[in-house]
Amino acid sequence: MIEPRKIRIAIASGKGGTGKTLISTNLFYALQQLNYKVTLIDCDAEEPNVMIFFKGKTLSSMDVTQKVPVIDESKCTYCGKCQEYCSYNAIFLLRDMKIIKTMEDLCHGCGACSVACAYDAITEKDVSLGKIRRFHSALNSSIIEARVRVGVFSPVSVIKAAIKEAGDNEIVLMDSPPGTSCPFIQTVNVADFVILVTEPTPFGLSDLKQSVETLKTLGNSYGVIINRAGLGDKAVYDYLILENIPLLAEIPFDKEIATLYSKGEVVAKYKSEWLPFFETMFKSIYEKYGNGHNQR
Repeated sequence: MIEPRKIRIAIASGKGGTGKTLISTNLFYALQQLNYKVTLIDCDAEEPNVMIFFKGKTLSSMDVTQKVPVIDESKCTYCGKCQEYCSYNAIFLLRDMKIIKTMEDLCHGCGACSVACAYDAITEKDVSLGKIRRFHSALNSSIIEARVRVGVFSPVSVIKAAIKEAGDNEIVLMDSPPGTSCPFIQTVNVADFVILVTEPTPFGLSDLKQSVETLKTLGNSYGVIINRAGLGDKAVYDYLILENIPLLAEIPFDKEIATLYSKGEVVAKYKSEWLPFFETMFKSIYEKYGNGHNQR
Protein backbone atom coordinates (compact mmCIF):
# COMPACT_ATOMS: atom_id res chain seq x y z
CA MET A 1 0.00 0.00 0.00
CA ILE A 2 1.31 3.44 -0.92
CA GLU A 3 1.24 6.50 1.30
CA PRO A 4 -2.14 8.26 1.27
CA ARG A 5 -2.49 11.35 -0.88
CA LYS A 6 -5.56 12.96 -2.34
CA ILE A 7 -6.68 12.01 -5.83
CA ARG A 8 -9.91 12.16 -7.81
CA ILE A 9 -10.34 9.73 -10.67
CA ALA A 10 -13.29 9.86 -13.06
CA ILE A 11 -14.30 6.72 -14.93
CA ALA A 12 -16.03 7.84 -18.12
CA SER A 13 -17.04 6.85 -21.63
CA GLY A 14 -18.37 8.52 -24.73
CA LYS A 15 -21.35 6.17 -24.87
CA GLY A 16 -23.36 3.94 -22.57
CA GLY A 17 -22.77 0.22 -22.27
CA THR A 18 -18.98 0.15 -22.65
CA GLY A 19 -18.32 -1.11 -19.10
CA LYS A 20 -17.77 2.14 -17.23
CA THR A 21 -19.63 0.96 -14.13
CA LEU A 22 -17.89 -2.42 -14.34
CA ILE A 23 -14.56 -0.63 -13.94
CA SER A 24 -15.84 1.79 -11.27
CA THR A 25 -17.33 -0.86 -9.00
CA ASN A 26 -14.46 -3.31 -9.30
CA LEU A 27 -11.79 -0.66 -8.79
CA PHE A 28 -13.67 0.53 -5.70
CA TYR A 29 -13.94 -3.02 -4.35
CA ALA A 30 -10.29 -3.81 -5.06
CA LEU A 31 -9.06 -0.68 -3.28
CA GLN A 32 -11.21 -1.52 -0.26
CA GLN A 33 -9.66 -4.99 -0.05
CA LEU A 34 -6.25 -3.33 -0.10
CA ASN A 35 -7.27 -1.18 2.91
CA TYR A 36 -7.47 2.13 1.10
CA LYS A 37 -10.03 4.63 2.33
CA VAL A 38 -12.03 5.35 -0.81
CA THR A 39 -15.28 7.06 -1.80
CA LEU A 40 -17.20 6.11 -4.92
CA ILE A 41 -19.61 8.72 -6.32
CA ASP A 42 -22.31 7.58 -8.71
CA CYS A 43 -22.52 10.71 -10.86
CA ASP A 44 -24.84 9.12 -13.43
CA ALA A 45 -27.70 10.93 -11.72
CA GLU A 46 -30.32 10.13 -14.35
CA GLU A 47 -29.80 6.40 -13.97
CA PRO A 48 -27.62 5.60 -10.92
CA ASN A 49 -26.88 1.88 -10.57
CA VAL A 50 -23.78 1.49 -8.40
CA MET A 51 -25.82 0.35 -5.38
CA ILE A 52 -27.01 -2.67 -7.37
CA PHE A 53 -23.53 -4.11 -6.74
CA PHE A 54 -23.15 -3.26 -3.04
CA LYS A 55 -25.05 -3.49 0.21
CA GLY A 56 -24.75 -0.57 2.58
CA LYS A 57 -26.56 1.26 5.33
CA THR A 58 -27.83 4.74 4.46
CA LEU A 59 -25.81 7.22 6.49
CA SER A 60 -27.42 10.41 5.23
CA SER A 61 -29.87 11.75 2.68
CA MET A 62 -30.35 15.31 1.52
CA ASP A 63 -32.50 17.13 -0.99
CA VAL A 64 -30.88 19.23 -3.68
CA THR A 65 -33.04 22.28 -4.29
CA GLN A 66 -33.11 25.27 -6.59
CA LYS A 67 -34.75 28.67 -6.33
CA VAL A 68 -37.42 29.31 -8.97
CA PRO A 69 -39.47 32.48 -9.44
CA VAL A 70 -43.02 32.91 -8.20
CA ILE A 71 -44.84 35.72 -10.04
CA ASP A 72 -47.47 37.74 -8.20
CA GLU A 73 -49.89 38.61 -11.00
CA SER A 74 -51.57 41.28 -8.86
CA LYS A 75 -48.33 43.28 -8.99
CA CYS A 76 -47.20 42.29 -12.48
CA THR A 77 -47.58 44.89 -15.26
CA TYR A 78 -46.80 42.33 -18.01
CA CYS A 79 -43.97 44.52 -19.24
CA GLY A 80 -41.98 41.48 -20.35
CA LYS A 81 -38.65 42.49 -18.79
CA CYS A 82 -38.37 39.23 -16.86
CA GLN A 83 -38.91 37.26 -20.06
CA GLU A 84 -36.25 39.32 -21.86
CA TYR A 85 -33.71 38.68 -19.09
CA CYS A 86 -34.35 34.92 -19.00
CA SER A 87 -31.71 33.11 -21.07
CA TYR A 88 -33.49 29.77 -20.70
CA ASN A 89 -36.97 30.71 -21.98
CA ALA A 90 -38.49 29.77 -18.64
CA ILE A 91 -40.95 32.69 -18.57
CA PHE A 92 -44.09 32.25 -20.64
CA LEU A 93 -45.86 35.53 -21.42
CA LEU A 94 -48.95 36.47 -23.42
CA ARG A 95 -48.98 40.23 -22.87
CA ASP A 96 -52.33 41.03 -24.55
CA MET A 97 -54.10 38.25 -22.64
CA LYS A 98 -52.30 39.13 -19.38
CA ILE A 99 -50.99 35.61 -18.87
CA ILE A 100 -47.56 34.99 -17.38
CA LYS A 101 -46.23 31.70 -16.03
CA THR A 102 -42.92 30.20 -14.88
CA MET A 103 -41.92 26.94 -16.56
CA GLU A 104 -40.07 25.45 -13.62
CA ASP A 105 -38.46 22.59 -15.54
CA LEU A 106 -36.63 25.09 -17.78
CA CYS A 107 -35.56 27.42 -14.96
CA HIS A 108 -31.87 27.35 -13.96
CA GLY A 109 -32.33 29.41 -10.80
CA CYS A 110 -30.09 32.27 -11.95
CA GLY A 111 -32.31 35.00 -10.45
CA ALA A 112 -32.11 37.27 -13.50
CA CYS A 113 -35.89 37.69 -13.64
CA SER A 114 -35.95 38.99 -10.06
CA VAL A 115 -33.32 41.55 -10.93
CA ALA A 116 -35.23 42.61 -14.04
CA CYS A 117 -38.57 43.15 -12.28
CA ALA A 118 -39.02 46.78 -11.22
CA TYR A 119 -42.40 46.16 -9.58
CA ASP A 120 -41.47 43.67 -6.82
CA ALA A 121 -43.73 41.10 -8.45
CA ILE A 122 -41.28 38.17 -8.27
CA THR A 123 -40.37 36.18 -5.21
CA GLU A 124 -38.68 32.76 -5.07
CA LYS A 125 -39.42 29.30 -3.76
CA ASP A 126 -37.41 26.10 -3.40
CA VAL A 127 -38.09 23.16 -5.71
CA SER A 128 -36.48 19.75 -5.43
CA LEU A 129 -34.03 18.73 -8.17
CA GLY A 130 -33.12 15.37 -6.66
CA LYS A 131 -31.43 13.64 -3.75
CA ILE A 132 -27.93 12.84 -2.54
CA ARG A 133 -27.56 9.68 -0.47
CA ARG A 134 -24.42 8.49 1.31
CA PHE A 135 -24.09 4.77 2.03
CA HIS A 136 -21.65 3.10 4.38
CA SER A 137 -19.49 0.47 2.73
CA ALA A 138 -16.98 -1.93 4.24
CA LEU A 139 -13.59 -0.93 5.59
CA ASN A 140 -14.33 2.76 6.28
CA SER A 141 -15.28 3.52 2.70
CA SER A 142 -18.50 5.01 1.40
CA ILE A 143 -20.68 5.38 -1.68
CA ILE A 144 -22.43 8.62 -2.62
CA GLU A 145 -25.37 8.40 -5.00
CA ALA A 146 -26.69 11.32 -7.04
CA ARG A 147 -30.28 10.80 -8.17
CA VAL A 148 -32.11 13.49 -10.13
CA ARG A 149 -35.88 13.87 -9.85
CA VAL A 150 -37.80 12.59 -12.85
CA GLY A 151 -38.62 15.46 -15.21
CA VAL A 152 -35.75 17.74 -14.15
CA PHE A 153 -34.16 19.27 -17.24
CA SER A 154 -30.50 18.93 -16.20
CA PRO A 155 -28.78 16.77 -13.55
CA VAL A 156 -25.74 19.07 -13.30
CA SER A 157 -26.72 20.68 -9.96
CA VAL A 158 -27.31 17.27 -8.38
CA ILE A 159 -23.95 16.00 -9.65
CA LYS A 160 -22.18 19.08 -8.25
CA ALA A 161 -23.81 18.51 -4.86
CA ALA A 162 -22.73 14.85 -4.84
CA ILE A 163 -19.11 15.74 -5.62
CA LYS A 164 -19.16 18.43 -2.92
CA GLU A 165 -20.49 15.84 -0.44
CA ALA A 166 -17.29 13.82 -0.89
CA GLY A 167 -15.33 16.70 0.63
CA ASP A 168 -11.58 16.16 1.02
CA ASN A 169 -11.63 12.37 1.14
CA GLU A 170 -8.29 10.84 0.18
CA ILE A 171 -9.35 8.77 -2.83
CA VAL A 172 -12.49 9.66 -4.76
CA LEU A 173 -13.74 7.63 -7.71
CA MET A 174 -16.44 9.19 -9.87
CA ASP A 175 -18.63 7.01 -12.08
CA SER A 176 -19.36 9.58 -14.79
CA PRO A 177 -22.53 9.94 -16.86
CA PRO A 178 -22.11 8.60 -20.42
CA GLY A 179 -21.65 10.93 -23.37
CA THR A 180 -19.76 14.22 -23.59
CA SER A 181 -22.46 16.75 -22.65
CA CYS A 182 -22.72 18.96 -19.55
CA PRO A 183 -23.11 16.14 -16.95
CA PHE A 184 -19.94 14.46 -18.27
CA ILE A 185 -18.04 17.77 -18.25
CA GLN A 186 -19.18 18.60 -14.71
CA THR A 187 -17.80 15.27 -13.49
CA VAL A 188 -14.48 15.05 -15.31
CA ASN A 189 -13.60 18.72 -14.86
CA VAL A 190 -12.75 18.15 -11.18
CA ALA A 191 -10.79 14.94 -11.80
CA ASP A 192 -7.02 14.62 -11.53
CA PHE A 193 -7.18 11.76 -14.02
CA VAL A 194 -9.86 10.30 -16.30
CA ILE A 195 -10.11 6.62 -17.17
CA LEU A 196 -11.93 6.33 -20.50
CA VAL A 197 -13.60 2.97 -21.06
CA THR A 198 -14.22 1.92 -24.63
CA GLU A 199 -14.74 -1.18 -26.77
CA PRO A 200 -12.96 -2.21 -29.99
CA THR A 201 -15.85 -1.45 -32.33
CA PRO A 202 -16.59 1.37 -34.78
CA PHE A 203 -19.15 2.86 -32.36
CA GLY A 204 -16.69 2.58 -29.48
CA LEU A 205 -13.98 4.35 -31.48
CA SER A 206 -16.30 7.12 -32.65
CA ASP A 207 -17.43 7.96 -29.13
CA LEU A 208 -13.92 7.59 -27.72
CA LYS A 209 -12.71 10.24 -30.17
CA GLN A 210 -15.43 12.64 -28.96
CA SER A 211 -14.43 12.05 -25.34
CA VAL A 212 -10.75 12.59 -26.08
CA GLU A 213 -11.39 15.85 -27.93
CA THR A 214 -13.51 17.10 -25.02
CA LEU A 215 -10.80 16.22 -22.48
CA LYS A 216 -8.16 17.93 -24.62
CA THR A 217 -10.25 21.11 -24.48
CA LEU A 218 -10.62 20.80 -20.70
CA GLY A 219 -6.93 20.02 -20.21
CA ASN A 220 -7.50 16.72 -18.36
CA SER A 221 -5.00 13.87 -18.17
CA TYR A 222 -6.45 10.54 -19.30
CA GLY A 223 -5.85 6.96 -20.35
CA VAL A 224 -7.97 4.20 -21.88
CA ILE A 225 -9.24 0.79 -20.82
CA ILE A 226 -10.47 -1.41 -23.65
CA ASN A 227 -13.35 -3.60 -22.49
CA ARG A 228 -14.44 -6.72 -24.39
CA ALA A 229 -10.97 -7.02 -25.88
CA GLY A 230 -10.94 -9.57 -28.68
CA LEU A 231 -14.25 -8.38 -30.06
CA GLY A 232 -14.32 -6.16 -33.14
CA ASP A 233 -11.23 -4.82 -34.88
CA LYS A 234 -7.89 -3.08 -34.22
CA ALA A 235 -8.94 0.44 -35.15
CA VAL A 236 -9.13 1.57 -31.51
CA TYR A 237 -5.58 0.33 -30.88
CA ASP A 238 -4.32 2.14 -33.97
CA TYR A 239 -5.99 5.35 -32.78
CA LEU A 240 -4.36 5.11 -29.33
CA ILE A 241 -0.93 4.69 -30.94
CA LEU A 242 -1.54 7.55 -33.36
CA GLU A 243 -2.66 9.91 -30.58
CA ASN A 244 -0.08 8.64 -28.06
CA ILE A 245 -2.82 7.79 -25.54
CA PRO A 246 -1.87 5.38 -22.73
CA LEU A 247 -3.56 1.97 -22.87
CA LEU A 248 -4.12 1.29 -19.17
CA ALA A 249 -5.60 -2.20 -19.41
CA GLU A 250 -7.66 -4.64 -21.41
CA ILE A 251 -10.70 -6.55 -20.14
CA PRO A 252 -11.30 -9.70 -22.19
CA PHE A 253 -14.55 -10.50 -23.97
CA ASP A 254 -15.53 -13.18 -21.47
CA LYS A 255 -18.85 -14.93 -20.79
CA GLU A 256 -18.13 -15.39 -17.06
CA ILE A 257 -17.48 -11.66 -16.58
CA ALA A 258 -20.68 -10.79 -18.45
CA THR A 259 -22.72 -13.30 -16.40
CA LEU A 260 -21.46 -12.04 -13.05
CA TYR A 261 -22.01 -8.41 -14.03
CA SER A 262 -25.54 -9.09 -15.28
CA LYS A 263 -26.37 -10.57 -11.87
CA GLY A 264 -25.19 -7.45 -10.06
CA GLU A 265 -22.03 -9.09 -8.76
CA VAL A 266 -18.61 -7.49 -8.36
CA VAL A 267 -16.38 -9.58 -10.58
CA ALA A 268 -13.30 -9.12 -8.38
CA LYS A 269 -15.04 -11.03 -5.58
CA TYR A 270 -14.97 -14.14 -7.74
CA LYS A 271 -11.85 -13.59 -9.84
CA SER A 272 -9.02 -12.94 -7.38
CA GLU A 273 -6.58 -12.05 -10.16
CA TRP A 274 -8.47 -8.78 -10.58
CA LEU A 275 -7.16 -7.44 -7.25
CA PRO A 276 -3.48 -7.10 -8.29
CA PHE A 277 -4.68 -6.10 -11.78
CA PHE A 278 -6.51 -3.05 -10.42
CA GLU A 279 -3.87 -2.33 -7.77
CA THR A 280 -1.12 -2.08 -10.37
CA MET A 281 -3.20 0.17 -12.60
CA PHE A 282 -4.23 2.39 -9.69
CA LYS A 283 -0.68 2.76 -8.39
CA SER A 284 0.58 3.89 -11.78
CA ILE A 285 -2.10 6.60 -11.88
CA TYR A 286 -1.81 7.53 -8.21
CA GLU A 287 1.94 7.99 -8.16
CA LYS A 288 1.83 10.36 -11.15
CA TYR A 289 -1.39 12.29 -10.55
CA GLY A 290 -2.03 12.12 -6.80
CA ASN A 291 -1.93 14.97 -4.30
CA GLY A 292 -3.97 17.52 -6.23
CA HIS A 293 -2.51 17.26 -9.72
CA ASN A 294 -5.59 19.06 -11.08
CA GLN A 295 -5.33 22.62 -9.83
CA ARG A 296 -7.76 24.10 -12.36
